[in-house]
Amino acid sequence: MRRNDIGSALVPAVRHHRRSARTLTWRVTRVSAAALTVGVFGFASPAAAHVSVTPSTTAAGAHAVLQFSIGHGCGDSPTTKVTIQIPAQITAVTPTRTALWTIAKQTATVDPPAVDAHGNKITQRVASVTFTTQTPLPDGYREVLELTVQLPEAAGTALVFPTIQTCEQGESAWIEVPQDGRNVAELELPAPSFTTTAPTAGTAHHPATGDAHAMQPPATAAAPATDRALTLAALAAGILGSILGGAALVRQRRRP
Repeated sequence: MRRNDIGSALVPAVRHHRRSARTLTWRVTRVSAAALTVGVFGFASPAAAHVSVTPSTTAAGAHAVLQFSIGHGCGDSPTTKVTIQIPAQITAVTPTRTALWTIAKQTATVDPPAVDAHGNKITQRVASVTFTTQTPLPDGYREVLELTVQLPEAAGTALVFPTIQTCEQGESAWIEVPQDGRNVAELELPAPSFTTTAPTAGTAHHPATGDAHAMQPPATAAAPATDRALTLAALAAGILGSILGGAALVRQRRRP
């Protein structure tokens, strides 16, 4: 076969290879773009932007720091106020001060009165905490508001914190609770919530089983004094040894 004939035969194959490469590149680009879209919208989905609560611990009876995350405004409108309702099972609440927000606590009567872990009678409790700002939180920016609470003594207690987010235009009421077996992920505006777990052994309210001295100071508190006595004794022994060694050396030199 002549060289021209060989070149003519190869042209269709080369063109087919180029078309195949362009098709493959286009398909890969489409798949990559689709994956990127899923990733972006997955992070920006309403479920990921809910007002949520993250406790430092869920152990029953423990003191916990609750972080309420505000991830967006009411639509595009900036947030100006957040009111967090406290469940009746919680009777001790301390908000964390923050520079951009003023804090107001609303109380309610405890009827019948409750008794805390220290035996104190409780007749009033914090029913809600409101954070208000003169510097609105823009949509697309995140804020974390903190409350310190003492969790109920019973494990398995469901704690729900209905939250009202007020904006320059409109508000979002995060108050929905799953009903009739629905999953919280199916709710449009779920209330922040979590459930207490088994108490942690060794805490102030839950000492380890059988440990009668769990709340007493350790018996090794006098260890520093003992260490100092041993150090002084060792130093004295060293000085005495040096003196005896020097005396022996002098006697050896005086011998004829």
